[in-house]
Amino acid sequence: MEKFIVSARKYRPQTFSSVVGQQHITTTLKNSIRNNTLAHAFLFCGPRGVGKTTCARILAKTINCESLQEDGEACNECPSCVSFNNGSSLNIHELDAASNNSVDDIRELVTQVRFAPQEGKYKIYIIDEVHMLSQAAFNAFLKTLEEPPSYAKFILATTEKHKILPTILSRCQIFDFKRITNADTVEHLQEIAQKESINADKSALQLIAQKSEGCMRDSLSILDKIVSFTDGKLTYQNTLEHLNLLDEDYYFQLLDAVTGQDVTTALLLFDQINRKGFEGNTVLEGFAEFMRNLMVSRDPKAAALLDVLEGMQERYAKTAASLPLSYLVSALNVISQASMQFRDVHNKRLHVELCLIKLCYLQQALELVADSSGHVVKKSKVSAPVAVKTKPVAPIFKTAPAAGEARFDIETPKPQAPVAPVQKAAVPPVAVATVPVAAAPVQETVPAPPKPMPSAMPAAAVKPAGGKTSLLDKLKQQVQQNGGKAVVEARMPVLEEVQQLWDAHAIKVKEMQKHSTVTNMQLATLAVQDDTVIITSETVFGAKMLEQEATDLTEAFRQHFHNVSIKVKIEVNEDEASKQPKVLEPRYLNTAERYKLMVDHYPLVKELKERLKLDLGF
Repeated sequence: MEKFIVSARKYRPQTFSSVVGQQHITTTLKNSIRNNTLAHAFLFCGPRGVGKTTCARILAKTINCESLQEDGEACNECPSCVSFNNGSSLNIHELDAASNNSVDDIRELVTQVRFAPQEGKYKIYIIDEVHMLSQAAFNAFLKTLEEPPSYAKFILATTEKHKILPTILSRCQIFDFKRITNADTVEHLQEIAQKESINADKSALQLIAQKSEGCMRDSLSILDKIVSFTDGKLTYQNTLEHLNLLDEDYYFQLLDAVTGQDVTTALLLFDQINRKGFEGNTVLEGFAEFMRNLMVSRDPKAAALLDVLEGMQERYAKTAASLPLSYLVSALNVISQASMQFRDVHNKRLHVELCLIKLCYLQQALELVADSSGHVVKKSKVSAPVAVKTKPVAPIFKTAPAAGEARFDIETPKPQAPVAPVQKAAVPPVAVATVPVAAAPVQETVPAPPKPMPSAMPAAAVKPAGGKTSLLDKLKQQVQQNGGKAVVEARMPVLEEVQQLWDAHAIKVKEMQKHSTVTNMQLATLAVQDDTVIITSETVFGAKMLEQEATDLTEAFRQHFHNVSIKVKIEVNEDEASKQPKVLEPRYLNTAERYKLMVDHYPLVKELKERLKLDLGF
């Protein structure tokens, strides 16, 4: 019985030209070999199964080839190439850093570097999974890696570049390997299928390429398994069954059910999928990827991003054109949320069914909206700008001052400069619209010379249209009657009014959720003495709580009584405070006090001190 060799080893590339999907690296290496510009250290980094170790071995064989070809490839016929292919080369050493990661292993390697090669030009050291080396091993390797002998070459390979020390990275020529595209993977699988006389559909190979996610080694391993499973006949259906993948036809049927608001069909279809052995998270993740492909297929420019089977692009584009983009985005959001929450829910089947029910009524939710009366109506499209509804703002002055009259500010009673005459007719307020209107040019006018202020304003200029006199108008009359000075009589605090202000402030404090302060305000008593409001608290703690409100209370009292000399004084009821337990402030004990406290609790400590004749220094 002939020994079986897996395809990943049997069809491992032996030359740079046979490496799949890494032309940017193989071309650079061949040019460096032809031009004799090879670096002394290389670092190959990238995902697993993309050809890092393979390229390292090809490079090691090629630079020692005795009959190098014109294109930079090894001849595979000279003694050096033959010994390498047979695994008996003495100039190429491979070290697995995952199992040989100690400093002693690196020191042994450094010792071997000192000896020149007996055959060939270079000694090549390939260190795989170099990120597994310990910190001490990296440090022991630094000097040799920076200044190796002229005959030594180092090729490091890793899948986790970020774990390597920057001092190592700076001493290497770095090559970043990329994931192999699905097209390259399918092409390589077709070549192997022809060599092995395997009857494989291209759609089946595309499924294998998608499942491998850019890893050639995984795709070859999957190919070997399916060949054994199907006896050398790879079809689309048996590949789906072996890889436990869900056919895209199910997703198209689900989409037709949810867009048609057919909840029953959607739930029955999910039950059919579930009976086939597919879990809910597989359905959600596959449906999310399906929606993503529909969004991508809407724009022909994004056709390169559409990773589907050959011949399915037209079906995706036709289906996507019949759906609005808003629905696709919203559906993708609903499915993604359900997929993220799937792990935490208890009833996973119900969770997926709820997601499908939401998708069934998603289109209706996007098109309907509730009106002002609460009824559900269809959204109306806005074709023209709509005026913004705002509340009309009443003018500050009911009538404009006549020419030469002085205008006064309430807060600063000093007269202002005379203003230009304006029209006295009242203009009703107009709501602000969104349509911009160009401002009319303003004509400058020279202010008229000031006239002596009349003793009283005309009644028509004071009273508004309604016949009532506002507080502002009364204040204006008072200002004019007092020769342009606003006189507000300051009053002393009155207990009844102070109590009203106190209760109003307590309501505000309660709305701010300061329950402790409200309780202390209810227990406090008020008194008035001249211009001082005395607040008496029952406890010291209550007094401290009330002190936090003293500033706001003082401001409220001063504004109400128009008296800036009013003060607030907070006292504590001494009779009640004496009944409260006194709390001693904590302080740090010195060494002698701590020793005395220990002796009081543990008398044997003193006996121990005397027997050992200890001098505690106090």
